[in-house]
Amino acid sequence: MEFHAIGLMSGTSLDGLDICFVRFQFDGGDWNFKILHAETVGYSEEWEFKLRNSTQLSSAKLLALNSEYGFYLGGQVQKFIRENQLSNVDLVASHGHTVFHQPQNKFTLQIGDGRAINTIVKIPVVYDFRSQDVLMGGNGAPLVPIGDELLFAGYDACVNLGGFSNISFKADKRRVAFDICPVNIVLNRFAKVLNLNYDKNGAIARSGKIIPELLNSLNALPYYKYAPPKSLGIEWVEENIDPLIQDQMAEDLLATFTEHAALQIAETLGKFDLKKVFFTGGGTYNSFLIERIKTKCRAEIIIPEKEIIDYKEALIFAFMGVLKLNNKINVLSSATGSTEDHSSGLVV
Repeated sequence: MEFHAIGLMSGTSLDGLDICFVRFQFDGGDWNFKILHAETVGYSEEWEFKLRNSTQLSSAKLLALNSEYGFYLGGQVQKFIRENQLSNVDLVASHGHTVFHQPQNKFTLQIGDGRAINTIVKIPVVYDFRSQDVLMGGNGAPLVPIGDELLFAGYDACVNLGGFSNISFKADKRRVAFDICPVNIVLNRFAKVLNLNYDKNGAIARSGKIIPELLNSLNALPYYKYAPPKSLGIEWVEENIDPLIQDQMAEDLLATFTEHAALQIAETLGKFDLKKVFFTGGGTYNSFLIERIKTKCRAEIIIPEKEIIDYKEALIFAFMGVLKLNNKINVLSSATGSTEDHSSGLVV
């Protein structure tokens, strides 16, 4: 079997829309993939503002944004197909952009109406991958472990460094996965104080001084003691981290939070005795963060080629779309905490 799919991913760090066109092949035993084309479309100031402030909108305005963003996604996919002269796209799989994530209250919301995407591209669209899992008692996250299980099984663990860091690994023949801690969603906010979109290579964090009281408070947050499955969202950051931030220099805040993230990630790798760990996501380019992780654990940190670093999540959502269209399991209950493995996503 062979499928060609486009995966769309917009992360909480708001650094752009990832579009990834992938060929998947199933030989009866294993899945294989090849990324054929991929790009990141940077958000305009207008779109970044709309998405960043979407949590503050009234119900009517949020519904309007859901449609507007869906048409935006459809337009970007159409442009991508045209520019790369693609004629064999079987489906589009869209993660959408997360506005609310409250699994404890049985809801999660990723905007970007798949029906609007389909209206433009006239190709089957799979979207809303998280809601079904939340309704089944799960966290609705992390979802990428199905890709780690079937596409990246040659590593002891997979870690993604994005808005949040998350990990996936095999334990007692079951795939375990959870969010470790916030990363870029907090670091980028401190960088913006210095009129930067992000701290390139962690250079500013490297120049800052650690604030011991803040570091201790961050490491003492109750979430880190919870057993998986567990997940994080922007609401958790606003409730738990924002109150700890005082009137401190951005450089020192970057240094302190980088140290915090490195410690939490390294402790997780050590706790589960993970030796060969595959790192992806935008935070992988933060060389200072990677250095700090390496000083705190014995694991071999493997960083792949740029294409996989940048597009692994979009790639896996494309894969989840393929699995959904074939009525195959694409969400693992051992990772999310839902009542059973299931095939999630709405198809239009």
